Amino acid sequence: MTGTILLPGTFDTKGEEYGLVRSLILDAGFGVLTMDIGVLGEAEPPFPVDIPAAEVARAGGGSLDQLRSRRDRGSAIEVMLAGARALVRDLYRTGRFDGMLGLGGGGGTTIIAAAMRELPVGVPKLLVSTMASGNTSPYVDVKDLTLMYSVVDIAGLNPLSRRILINAAGAICGMVGRPRDPGKAEAGQPMIAATMFGVTTPCVTTARRRLESSGFDVLVFHATGSGGRAMEGLIADGYFQAVLDVTTTEWCDEVVGGVLSAGPDRLSAAGRLGIPQVVSAGALDMVNFGPFDTVPAQFRERNLYRHNPTVTLMRTSASECEEIGRRIGTQLAQAQGPVTVLLPIRGVSMLDAPGQPFHDPAADRALFESIKQHVGRRVYVQEVDAHINDDRFAAALADEVLNLIRS
Repeated sequence: MTGTILLPGTFDTKGEEYGLVRSLILDAGFGVLTMDIGVLGEAEPPFPVDIPAAEVARAGGGSLDQLRSRRDRGSAIEVMLAGARALVRDLYRTGRFDGMLGLGGGGGTTIIAAAMRELPVGVPKLLVSTMASGNTSPYVDVKDLTLMYSVVDIAGLNPLSRRILINAAGAICGMVGRPRDPGKAEAGQPMIAATMFGVTTPCVTTARRRLESSGFDVLVFHATGSGGRAMEGLIADGYFQAVLDVTTTEWCDEVVGGVLSAGPDRLSAAGRLGIPQVVSAGALDMVNFGPFDTVPAQFRERNLYRHNPTVTLMRTSASECEEIGRRIGTQLAQAQGPVTVLLPIRGVSMLDAPGQPFHDPAADRALFESIKQHVGRRVYVQEVDAHINDDRFAAALADEVLNLIRS
């Protein structure tokens, strides 16, 4: 199995390096599509360019000649980034390529990574970058983008850089030419998205097994901010038949100011598409911070729990729970499809149980009442006399997902 690999890059400054990986990919029997995102025009690339820089600039709403005359690096990156994103979307949609390989410094990495993030999860994306050894979240975000650290700058070929680029060419060819997966995903097994935290693991594990026994694949996302955003993105891309959102804890960080927020759009994608949702209050008793000494000063006298040396948890108060419930309820009230909310009245996490440090029935009650008040009439809400990690509650969640799918 072969395919075509898109090579976007600043060919005016890295033509030699791209020439090497291009020849290696062609020698391996794959097709190549080249896209020039360079603006300087200092040198002509030593190979044919399929999509010239002028076309990329036009797609980004600009003119290459104007960008060159202004010599404003910031505005040039902005235009070429917009153009690369638009062209990559269109090229992939029309079947022009099967994977992407890029080589970049600071500016190139920014443009290429943004274009790669336009591709669906599962499409091979490999970026050799001088920026791959630091904070990579601005480049990767929540996509399956593979970063390879260049070790040396991408500025000419030498024995070390050649070895790294040879490895990169081999890697992208291996990704694009991979054998087809004979497993259930290729056969169209219907999928359900679920959310989990360590403190809701027993619940989600039991529910997952119950749903899998009914013929579904369950993809579990760790509710760490990036996990929730990744799930929302895949829901929007149409991957799932239903959502079991057990662990909505990211709303605590969004409302109170913790470090694991998934943003204000959490719980929105399934509602927009009308996908069945079963939602619960998993881990809404906690806000996440880093090591103990990083907890903001205004929270130092609160009920804090050292989960491990790098994670400190803070119990949400009754007033915070009211606001969290309002935000969740308001979001769910806008859903276009069926929504059921199941609330475990005996506790929402391992730490929220009798004898545990976050057990606070009054705060839980404030949370539940606020959710019920704001979800509106179309959302069905049921309180269950169980702890979230009781098998009975997990079974109720799974059974309700199946009911909504089959109704």
